[in-house]
Amino acid sequence: MPTVKTIEVGRVTPPPEDLVLRLSALDAQWITIPLVQRVLLFDDAGGQLPPFPSLASSLRVSLAATLARFPPFAGRIVFIPSTGDAAIDCSASDEEGGGVRFVVAEMEDADARKLAGDADHDVDAFKALVPELAVEALPAEVLAVQVTRLKGGVAVGVAMHHAVVDGRSVWRFLKAWASACRGDMADTAAVTPSFDRAAVALPDGEELARSTLRKYAPDLPLAPMVFPPGPNFPRRTFTVAAQHIHRLKLRISDLATSPTSAQATTPAPSSFVAIAALTWVSFVRSKHPDAISAKDDVYLFFFRDCRGQRGIDPPVSDNYFGTCITGCLAKATAQDLLAEEGIAAAAAAVQGEVRRAAEDPLALWEWMDLLSWVPLDRFVNVSGSTRFPAYEAADFGWGTPSRTELVTMNNSGQLVLVADKGGSGGVQASVCIESDHMDAFSSHFLY
Repeated sequence: MPTVKTIEVGRVTPPPEDLVLRLSALDAQWITIPLVQRVLLFDDAGGQLPPFPSLASSLRVSLAATLARFPPFAGRIVFIPSTGDAAIDCSASDEEGGGVRFVVAEMEDADARKLAGDADHDVDAFKALVPELAVEALPAEVLAVQVTRLKGGVAVGVAMHHAVVDGRSVWRFLKAWASACRGDMADTAAVTPSFDRAAVALPDGEELARSTLRKYAPDLPLAPMVFPPGPNFPRRTFTVAAQHIHRLKLRISDLATSPTSAQATTPAPSSFVAIAALTWVSFVRSKHPDAISAKDDVYLFFFRDCRGQRGIDPPVSDNYFGTCITGCLAKATAQDLLAEEGIAAAAAAVQGEVRRAAEDPLALWEWMDLLSWVPLDRFVNVSGSTRFPAYEAADFGWGTPSRTELVTMNNSGQLVLVADKGGSGGVQASVCIESDHMDAFSSHFLY
């Protein structure tokens, strides 16, 4: 069991902003599902890392500069009893508990090269490398950072409140912070975030946000987590090379257009659709017949970014910084996915949800209701995107990470996607599933 020794706990506090942002209904659903915890691992095999004290200092100074441009991260989520709203209050000073908790630590019994290189996650070590957030009652923290010295490397861990950020916002913030740390002012200035929650045009927006809060967090300012950290299910990371993705797309297209196919003609799948379909089929086949029977319905859930979608009037700006995602739920029978052309059936179901969400992006915005009845043992949950620049965005001046992982993976059947390192068109796919099914899943996924 890895042990972490805390060296220092401080706060990074930019000048407070006179800015209060009331949560939208899209934000409000996340008030009791708050954590996004991600770890960035840097292996010093090439001797490129600066001395640890200098590295930690650079991260702290550049974080302060970045927070000045992203004031919600230095704020607190607060409850306003007079109106029933929850809001991001960016005005708290250091004396009032504002700013970002910044932890400096060491874990000398953890080897950076091994953590970065093993396909199977050391779940306990990864959890020890990310900070917690104080979120069970409002006011709640928005961001905390932990920098940990490892044997042969460094880990940068972040915890963010999901009512303030979605995946796209996470990577935009990390890219801005990394740019500031390495002194790339042109890249830093390229990001002009917009925080106006009114930009997401939901009917009766303010009252809808309040009713959403009352529905999912009826005891505010108490906000206990709906899905507290679960068991340490095994987690394994796969690198899907661009050539493999290309072959996978061709296979799906060939199966979908074969004379025996029951699938309607569909366009060629995207990388996201192809990998989601492969994961879904692998999940069902790995759990059949002992946990999933052929007659069962099975489900795959994913989020779709609403920015720039024509189905929202006016469209949400590409620079909108907040939670701007809607739910998508694909359904199939296990028998269809177990068939020889099962991956084409899976891809068609996922593509159908992509098309539906493009036509009416906000139709299923209340995704927690959508999932309230889904049987979790027959359910794949996809997080992230094949386009998230997880490695290129996180170059703080000493090279891209050796590895980055989402630590908050609590459910069997979870898939987390980011673009692979090197910009080659490959994808990193991290999967969480019970130990009894992991090897079978891998054999199907790596067909």
